[in-house]
Formats: sequence, structure tokens, C-alpha cells
Amino acid sequence: MPPDKDADKAALLEAQIAHLRSDLIGLQEVDYFLERSGNYNQVGSVATMMGAAHWAFAPSLMGSPDEEWRNPNKSDTKIVTEKTQAALPGYGIGIVSKIPVQSWHRLELKGSPVGVLMAFPVDGKMKRFYVRDHPRSALAVKLDNGWLIINTHLSFVPGFSLAQLIKIKRWANTLGVTDKSKILIMGDLNIPFAIFAKGFKWKSLAAMHTFPSWYPKLQIDYFLSQKLSSKDVHHIQYPHSGMSDHLPLQIEVD
Repeated sequence: MPPDKDADKAALLEAQIAHLRSDLIGLQEVDYFLERSGNYNQVGSVATMMGAAHWAFAPSLMGSPDEEWRNPNKSDTKIVTEKTQAALPGYGIGIVSKIPVQSWHRLELKGSPVGVLMAFPVDGKMKRFYVRDHPRSALAVKLDNGWLIINTHLSFVPGFSLAQLIKIKRWANTLGVTDKSKILIMGDLNIPFAIFAKGFKWKSLAAMHTFPSWYPKLQIDYFLSQKLSSKDVHHIQYPHSGMSDHLPLQIEVD
């Protein structure tokens, strides 16, 4: 991609980040020094744009999802932060925070053994391709203000994403935060029915169709809480900006 196009996209992203005015952002489908996206640390770049001192990237796979990749192994850095550096490029999820961070945590999630047929635009027409699933992860941050925020991007295979979410919900209550009103799960859950995303003990804090961003028909992105309800937060909605195929989902919590 020509440098001027890179600069245009960076300027658009920076404008959108400034418009959000968030203290903390969860990111999904982000690259860490992959050639396809210009060899950038995308999570670190967002942190710079936000003026945030703290960030972390959790590689779900090593390499690019568009090419040859492998599962992370014991020798790979599983959580890359502003204080650490990974030896190899990867693809995964991230969190950027202006709020001081106490600790970072990661949960490994196996990918589905089978993929699915997915439609992609090719030469103006939608064509179906078999897409192989890949391992996933959940990234948690314990903040100095007592909050625990978990970000994730779950499998696109129906049913498998639900099993992964159940595992994350159980994990959330093992990380040492006893005040359940200060535990949030957020991210692209790939579950199009809120009743299944919530389950019996969790509540969805923002109801909004988020995908696809240019003509949203489904909600697959969520904020989940065990104690808070939608009445306890302020949900802010934004129109399609061209930066993502998902609309941003944002809440304010007192």
C-alpha cells in the first residue's frame, strides 16, 4: 500500500479514537508487526493515539491468519505490553488503558476442529470459502481502581463460541476481584442472540446491532456484567465510519 494511503488511514483512525474519548479500549483482530498491515504494532499505535500509558497484545496465533500460521507455544510471549516485546509477529486481541494497570492475565481457548463456509466479496460478488478456525484467547486487565476488564474474540463456529464464553465466565470469578459489579466481559463474541450470550447469571449492558457496520443486522459484540444492568451505564452510539466492519460498542460507567 502506498505511504500516502497508510497516512490517510492512520489519520482517520486517530480522528475516530479522539472522537471516542475512551479511558479503555478493547481491540479484536489486530496485527503485531505483520507485513499485510504495514509492519505496525497496532495496539501500541492506538495507545499512542489515545495518549494511554498502558497496553497489552495477546497473540491468538503466530503469523498471519491470511497465510501460514501456527499455534502459540511455550517459547512465545503470550502477553506483549509496553514493557515487553515479542520476537515474532502475530495476530490477536488487545487492550489499551489510560487507567493505571495492576496486572495482566490470559486464558487460552482452543479453536474449533472444523471450520465453516463463509461469504466474502470477490469481484463484486459474494463467494463462499471454507475458513479454518484458529485458537483464541481472552485477555484480562486488573486496574488500580479495582475493576477487572476481560476482552475476547470468540470462534465463528456456532456453538463453539458459546462453550468458549462459558469458560471465560468461570475464569472471570477466579482472578481475585470479589466485587462482581466491577467485572466486565467485552468483545466480539460471534453470538448473534443476546439471550445465549447473557446466559442465566450475566446481563448485557448495551443492546445494538453492530455487524456489518455499513448495514448492521446483528449484535455479536457485547458488554456483559453479573451485577450491573443497562440502567447503570450510559450507552453511546456511533455511525459507520469506514474503519471497521463492526460498529464500535461503547459504554460509560460511573
